[in-house]
Amino acid sequence: MDILTNGGMHMAKLGLGTWKMSGADCTDSVLRALDLGYRHIDTAEMYGNEAEIGAALAQTGVKRDDIHVTTKVWWEHLAPAALRQALETSLAKLRLSHVDLYLIHWPHASMDLPAALATLAKLKEEGLIRAIGVSNFTVALMRRCVEEIGVPVACNQIEYHVLLNQAPVLAYAGTHDIAVTAYCPLARGGLASYPALAEIAARHNATAEQVALKWLLDQPGVAAIPKASSAANQKANLAALDITLTDADRTAIAALPKDGRIVSPEWGPAWD
Repeated sequence: MDILTNGGMHMAKLGLGTWKMSGADCTDSVLRALDLGYRHIDTAEMYGNEAEIGAALAQTGVKRDDIHVTTKVWWEHLAPAALRQALETSLAKLRLSHVDLYLIHWPHASMDLPAALATLAKLKEEGLIRAIGVSNFTVALMRRCVEEIGVPVACNQIEYHVLLNQAPVLAYAGTHDIAVTAYCPLARGGLASYPALAEIAARHNATAEQVALKWLLDQPGVAAIPKASSAANQKANLAALDITLTDADRTAIAALPKDGRIVSPEWGPAWD
């Protein structure tokens, strides 16, 4: 599986999203994914499942150094003391001495971004996090981090799929050594209803979702974290890696509507 190394990371391009996984089913799903070959697990304090993921990480036979773990701090906990406490709580639940990537989950108008990034830089110096990242950051916000505040950002996790244009974010990230991780990479279903995707899938003996996932993973600097709790879905996502899309396939995908934003809280940022 291809690896992204932005900011010193060692992050597999295909990861396991865990939003809305909970309880023993979450632990079992993460264990199963690791057994199948997944080496990138994504969670967040807001998901409420870090303890269940920690149980899986404690039980797996896969070496810790071979697993990339991302978690995120909620915007209400970005003040320096609160941010440190949030990370310590996440580490305790995950049963880890460090996380590989720690993200500001959402920007917010009330946040003190310079103070938050300075705290993240300190936590990185202390070895509690290996790389600093953000999520749901626009180009303007990434520019603030990198050019104004001067704290290197390894990754920006954003909603990105075949039905949503994220060209401005991708262009800026690509010129500043920032990886992009796509959440909702399968647009939460319904992709087979688009004839172009259904036709491409049929030609490759695949599903529309597998085609959409491979389209993302083929892009330089882009990772994807589809949620997949069942063995069937986890295997299907891995099988997407075997698809070879043609230029004609990519042209057809480019012609799909690109205004299908799914996640847009009223307090979220104004997208470019």
